[in-house]
Amino acid sequence: MVSGEEIIAEVLDWSNGIITVKNALVVIPQQGQIGFAPWATVIDPERPEVALDMKHVIYSVEVSPDVIKQYVKLFGGPDIITPSKQLIL
Repeated sequence: MVSGEEIIAEVLDWSNGIITVKNALVVIPQQGQIGFAPWATVIDPERPEVALDMKHVIYSVEVSPDVIKQYVKLFGGPDIITPSKQLIL
């Protein structure tokens, strides 16, 4: 974010310069590790979507598998779990 915040969230839609997300967390660096806190603390839990104007977003990336695991522990949801690699012998 242009404010300096680094957030992770589930992206629902990305069109016309607007990115819509839900379950957004702000990343909090902590002595070689990271923690998470709710990003939009007063949001209605029945309507967790947030629309962001892309002019306020500095970058968008895929996060590491470890971060995905932590996120899934907080929110659940098989829709954001990536499959593990399997070998066929």
